[in-house]
Amino acid sequence: MWFEKIMQKAEKKDAQEVLNDRTTQILVSKFLSGEIKTLEPTYDSQIGYHYPEVEAIVGDPSLAEPFLEGLYDSGVLERKLFDKIIICPKCDSANVSFRYCCPFCKSFEIEKSSLVEHVKCGYMDLESNFCQGNKYVCPKCHEEMRILDVDYRKAGVWCSCKSCGKSFDIPISANFCRNCHANSTFEEASIEDVYSYTLKDTIRNTSSMSFFLVPAIRDLLVGQGLKVESPAFVVGKSGAKHSFDVVAQKGSGSRKTIVIDVATSTDGVVSEQPVIALFAKVFDVTPEKAFLVAIPRLSENGRKMAELYSIRAVEAENQDEAVKALKATLKK
Repeated sequence: MWFEKIMQKAEKKDAQEVLNDRTTQILVSKFLSGEIKTLEPTYDSQIGYHYPEVEAIVGDPSLAEPFLEGLYDSGVLERKLFDKIIICPKCDSANVSFRYCCPFCKSFEIEKSSLVEHVKCGYMDLESNFCQGNKYVCPKCHEEMRILDVDYRKAGVWCSCKSCGKSFDIPISANFCRNCHANSTFEEASIEDVYSYTLKDTIRNTSSMSFFLVPAIRDLLVGQGLKVESPAFVVGKSGAKHSFDVVAQKGSGSRKTIVIDVATSTDGVVSEQPVIALFAKVFDVTPEKAFLVAIPRLSENGRKMAELYSIRAVEAENQDEAVKALKATLKK
């Protein structure tokens, strides 16, 4: 068990690494565009709860839940308990019904009734024994009861079993699998949590600008006759594959490549870390030009490092300014 926990922790990815994945970007874009506000599961009687929107993105339905769990673990998504589902211990089906049963013979063939008390004489019996046509009449004193909580009151519930004939106030619970027809108790059944998901606010704030800015940069470069990929992966001299927000080439088969990464910050300044990360990739890929678009601005250390590493920094307060500044820089 301890080994599995260590492995799970080792395999856990941070938000930025996960956000570089194209599948993640597709789902995040649906949150950012408002197409998905809260991702809630859909119930199917055969397979239980599932997430059709995510299944359409990942392709394989069995990968949908692990994919969402990975996004939650990495801090991209927040989750909230939506429901709990009972799983049959015999066939693992989620098509399980809940039954109230007789505590004496375990039969689910029981009837539930209300106990009624006549306030004036104190007589208590099943509600059905007070009914005479459309009237409520006390079987003991034969007085008509008209007003609830004045002439009479509901005193609780009472159950009777059609199988063994015994009566009781509290039934026991049991589970019935509609798939294999097996019965199971609370102790035997598995109970699984089902979640709804929302995009974490910190991810929304830092990703929304990139989400709308990257397509605008792509359109700018396409308009200049460049071949553009976004997001893109480039294999470096080491054989490692590096991801960039945008990669543009001058003509097919040309080695003249432009790489662009976008870095945003809600703290008012982008640190030098995106510069270092871009340089590590650029050093292996050796493009003709490398740009870092920083919104709203780079830190002083970031500017110095960008100049040292021959990375062209483009600083702007918003998307429109960033596109204009990049366009002007490309002309130089």
